[in-house]
Amino acid sequence: MIVAVTGGTGFVGSHVIDCAAAAGLEVQALTRRPQPPRPGIRWIEGALGDADALRRLVSGAASVVHVAGVINARDPVEFERGNVEGTLAMLAAATAAGVTRFVHVSSLAAREPKLSLYGASKARAEDLVRRSGLDWAIVRPPAIYGPGDRETLELFRMAKLRLMLLPPRGRVSILHVGDLARLLLRLAESAEPSGVIFEPDDERPGGWTHKQMAQAIGRAVGRRNLSLSVPGTMLKLGAVLDQLIRRERAKLSADRAAYFSHRDWVVSAELRPPADLWRPQVPTEQGLAETAAWYRSEGWL
Repeated sequence: MIVAVTGGTGFVGSHVIDCAAAAGLEVQALTRRPQPPRPGIRWIEGALGDADALRRLVSGAASVVHVAGVINARDPVEFERGNVEGTLAMLAAATAAGVTRFVHVSSLAAREPKLSLYGASKARAEDLVRRSGLDWAIVRPPAIYGPGDRETLELFRMAKLRLMLLPPRGRVSILHVGDLARLLLRLAESAEPSGVIFEPDDERPGGWTHKQMAQAIGRAVGRRNLSLSVPGTMLKLGAVLDQLIRRERAKLSADRAAYFSHRDWVVSAELRPPADLWRPQVPTEQGLAETAAWYRSEGWL
């Protein structure tokens, strides 16, 4: 079985490829830059805007796992190009090649399309998938963490300094990247269930409060810390400062500040994947500790 994967050089996509390789699946993965050879992996050089590259990507594939997307952008055009037009191009390529199974990685942000440009673009991409006529499954991950993640790295660094600045009080669900990768491949290997939207998490009832999450990360790095909730207006000001100071390396934008300020990013219990299909295997406390250890080994923390 051949699985076509987009975003294979990114955080989630790289774990999907690792998981597929461990399961003995063949992978065709899109990449913008040359990659070292790997057994069972065929790298396809190109981008989502390259129709010929997408044709080669899906050729002979039984399913597509569409991970690629834009989470941080300077303007609506970048979100539209990366999340909406990119998804449309992949749907067209899959349809033309006769690939019927399409697993789409969305976001919980798609539930609140009026809250952020990012969420709006993910909601539009979901709509394209639902109307595609393909055998589809949509996965809305919550906050994802694990080895290689640069998004949650900032939280681990703050925990090491014993001071964690958090968004306004709220709750979040989280999930280890390895568990997400297993779910995506489980859906890619089977045509059932079809026409479904799943919101997976670590199965913690009611999710984690921001303070609970800060304390758990503190335990992972071996430091007790002080956590402070920052008002939404301060987050927006922080976004302006981050853009001025770090420019293209900035992690906090006004759009992300609006997203982070929302008080409920807990998965819907009724949209959790059924237990006979998938369950998380990595306990969060263990996963956070292993992630912290990986950061240290790589000199990131």
